[in-house]
Amino acid sequence: MNKNLALISGVLIAVVAVVGWLVLSPGDDARTSADGQDPSSIPQGAPIVQVQLPDSFSPEAQMGKRGFEAKCVDCHGENGAGRNGIAPPLVHKIYEPNHHGDASFLLAAQNGVRSHHWNFGNMPPVDGVTRADVIAITTYVRELQRANGIN
Repeated sequence: MNKNLALISGVLIAVVAVVGWLVLSPGDDARTSADGQDPSSIPQGAPIVQVQLPDSFSPEAQMGKRGFEAKCVDCHGENGAGRNGIAPPLVHKIYEPNHHGDASFLLAAQNGVRSHHWNFGNMPPVDGVTRADVIAITTYVRELQRANGIN
């Protein structure tokens, strides 16, 4: 009898957990970030943030810009400004170095990443980028961030 009670209790707990997750999880079409930014008034595919460009980029960031334009721009937008309904801006305080270190960019590109700040859906792994590519792309993003007051 105690085994049956334990089994029923376990199943009940699992059902409550799944229902709670489904109820509390945002839908795929939700477009707000963890910081409460709501780009719902921005047209689909349009930039989410305005990005100020630095006066110049380092040689490594220039290589990273080319890599970004080849592999990242379709989703994350020109200069990492994001694309509403598609992917978040990388020039945003959520991605500051103290919160998302450089290694997080490498891991995201290699393995993909589950949506956790923005509700645009999960990011798939990026095919065809090397570790060196991601390091250069990260340098480019970090220089853009610094030019926009994100340190």
